[in-house]
Amino acid sequence: MLKPSNYSSWAIRMQIILEANGLWEMIEPLETTQSDNKKDKTAIAFLYQALPKEQLLQITKHKTAKAIWDALKTRHIGEQRVQQARLQTLKSDFEMLHMKEDETIDTFTGKLTTLVNKAASLGHTIEDQTLIRKLLNVVPDRYLQIVASIEQYSDLSEMTMEEAIGRLKTYEERMT
Repeated sequence: MLKPSNYSSWAIRMQIILEANGLWEMIEPLETTQSDNKKDKTAIAFLYQALPKEQLLQITKHKTAKAIWDALKTRHIGEQRVQQARLQTLKSDFEMLHMKEDETIDTFTGKLTTLVNKAASLGHTIEDQTLIRKLLNVVPDRYLQIVASIEQYSDLSEMTMEEAIGRLKTYEERMT
């Protein structure tokens, strides 16, 4: 299945292939373009070859290359909007995420990692510095001493998320 993030590169490649074969005018006709059944069927064949099986079943009702292209484009726009809505929800979840008093660093970072992975699957990368800042800001007060130490003696722009988690876990172990 063409994912929204892959659609644009697929569309560009398909346009180049169709242009190279003199078939792009079947998708975007010029004023001088005349109906050419053979060219249209050839363009349809190229489109069919480039699509996954699941999508072929969804577009076979369209009888021209232009209709197929337009259906794929419309579907992509809808998927892109859904993707943006999901991403917005994840960003909101990220902002609202807080570590509970009885929660361990491992449990909380597991939740954080899940959000990061979901965002990545939607094409959005959350930088380590953002994650570190989030982590240091949401830990309970019992971590205040180590957070102050990390902020005072470390360059947060150079620190990895793994290093920040490691320092907090070490402190957590010493507290128990």
